[in-house]
Amino acid sequence: MDLDLRKLRYFVAVAEELHFGRAAERLHIAQPVLSRQIRALENELKARLFSRDRRSTELTAAGAQLLEDAVPLLAAAEAARRRVARAARGHPSFTVGFMPGLIVTGAVRELSRRHPDLSVEVVRTSWDDQTEVILDGRVDIGYVRMPIDTRGLATRSLLTEPRVAVLPADHPFAGKPSLGIADLAGEHLLQDPDAVPEWRDIAGELADPRHRPAVPAFRSVEEKLESVAAGRGVVVLPLSTATYYTRADIAHVAVEDIAPNRVFLAWDSGRHDTLIEEFAAIAVACADSAA
Repeated sequence: MDLDLRKLRYFVAVAEELHFGRAAERLHIAQPVLSRQIRALENELKARLFSRDRRSTELTAAGAQLLEDAVPLLAAAEAARRRVARAARGHPSFTVGFMPGLIVTGAVRELSRRHPDLSVEVVRTSWDDQTEVILDGRVDIGYVRMPIDTRGLATRSLLTEPRVAVLPADHPFAGKPSLGIADLAGEHLLQDPDAVPEWRDIAGELADPRHRPAVPAFRSVEEKLESVAAGRGVVVLPLSTATYYTRADIAHVAVEDIAPNRVFLAWDSGRHDTLIEEFAAIAVACADSAA
C-alpha cells in the first residue's frame, strides 16, 4: 500500500491539534470531510490512530508512531518538490540559512566566486525553524545553534561563543564587567529554563514550579528584548546575538560560569550534494581564520 501524502497531512493536523474542528479550520476543509479521510487512512493502515469521545481526542500508540514518522516524511516530500521546482527554472541556486548574529558573508562570497553561474541566497532563521527549513528544502545548509534535534540531519561543528545575560539598562547588574550564574538565581528568565540548565538548577522561582510566573510564547528575539527592556525579566543569549541587537534600553553582561553556545552546520543527511560539502569546507575555513 502506498501512503497518500494528503491523508498524512490531514492526520498530522489532527494529531497536532487533537481536535477535529480546529484541524479542519487549519486545513480549510469541512470537518466531515476530514473525518472521512482519517477513517480511510485508518482502514488503509488497518490501525486505529485516534481515541475519541465527546470530550477529547487522543493519539493511540499507533497514532503516536505514525506522527513520529509522518512529520519527516512530509518534510522530505516538500523538500523534493522545492528542489524539482528550482531545477525546472533552469537557473541553479544554493540557499544558506543562518541564525541572528552569525555572519555568513565570507563563505557565501567564496562559493559565489567559485561558481559564477550559481545564485547563492541566504535565509534568516529562528530558534523555532532553524532545522525545519533544512528538512523541508527551503535551505540547502544551515548555520544552527545547539541544542537541536539532529534526526535526519548531518552536522559539522563550526565554532563556540560565550553567552551573556541581557538585562534592562537600569538593572543593578548592567554596569558589571561580568556575572556568575548564581547572580541570576533570583531573576525571572524569559525563556525555557532547559535552555539555561545552569540557571534552572538554582533558580529561586523554580523552587515551586507551580508558582513560576508565566513566560510568554515569543516568536522572535526582538519580542524577547522588548520584554527585557520593559523590565519583565532577563534572557541569556549568545554574545553575537546580543551584540547584533544593540539598543540603548538594554545591556548585556558576560556570564562566566556557563557553557558556551555551540554553532554547527547542518544539512539533510539524505542528500549527497558536492556543493553542500564544498560550502561546509569553506564555512569551516572561514570560522578557523576568524578564530
